Amino acid sequence: MPSAASLPVSRLRVAAFAAVVALVATACGGGEDGAGGQPAGASSSPIPDTTALLAGVQKDDALAAGLPAKNAQAGVLNLASNIQSAPNNFYSADGKTPIGFEVDIAKAIGAKLGVKVAHQDMAFGSLITSLQSGRVDLTMAGMNDTKERQGSIDFVDYFQSGITIMVKKGNPDGVTGPDALCGKAVAVVQGTSHQKFAAEQSTKCTAAGKGAVTVTATDSDTQNQNQLRTGRVAALLNDLPSAVYISKTAGDGKFFDVVPGEPINGGPYGIGVNKGNKALTESIQKALQALITDGTYGKILDAWGVTQGALTQAGVNGGA
Repeated sequence: MPSAASLPVSRLRVAAFAAVVALVATACGGGEDGAGGQPAGASSSPIPDTTALLAGVQKDDALAAGLPAKNAQAGVLNLASNIQSAPNNFYSADGKTPIGFEVDIAKAIGAKLGVKVAHQDMAFGSLITSLQSGRVDLTMAGMNDTKERQGSIDFVDYFQSGITIMVKKGNPDGVTGPDALCGKAVAVVQGTSHQKFAAEQSTKCTAAGKGAVTVTATDSDTQNQNQLRTGRVAALLNDLPSAVYISKTAGDGKFFDVVPGEPINGGPYGIGVNKGNKALTESIQKALQALITDGTYGKILDAWGVTQGALTQAGVNGGA
């Protein structure tokens, strides 16, 4: 985000995000562009059909004129994501169609600019390097916009979230917050802010004379959930929208709980753009702002039950 230290930072609470599970249960299905659909293995989770909403997004010729020639001529934006985090981004029942509120926002941005968006699924830790190498044009995967990452890429901010602790149903290990992680095993996804926080918390624990946090990092949130279910870890760290959604839908809500409390290290998610591509950054920012202004952005978040994370301005490099 653009020096958006001034951007509104909503104080998200677990109770507020209970709305994640009250998704609009309209006809599940969807069009060829990936809107709507049912995620594999989650027959109980209601999925909104946003086909008509996305179909209503009209190209803005003035904004489209600012797109880099490469993208305008190709008619496509190649976007890298780590597709496994409902309700942000995950696969529909066919196992190959990306869906989620991030997917819908990306498609709406593309429509506003008059181009398609092609998703590429890859490990989270590979997203930034793939962007820097020119393999993709954008990244969008619940990636926190931070000062450290701003040294490598630019961000257009689109959502506000934070880290949440997930535990096995009934919380058998008594994890009540970050300090209760001392001496316990915790699962995170490799290369995320969750991994960084877990390492920082471990240092804090040992400095206080307590046991270190044993951090298990994988490339898959699904792997982490399996480790938590089988008791190999006492907790896993996830972003708030995903944590609440998973806890309410996995095993019909019988597998996991979310530890109450405000999200940890709250901050914005950002769409990643190569630092050498200012024209694309500006095009994405303006298109997103247009969607915020005309109400499409808010309708997408409302459909997926995540309006508490909405931003009122599409900033650039606004993360701390």
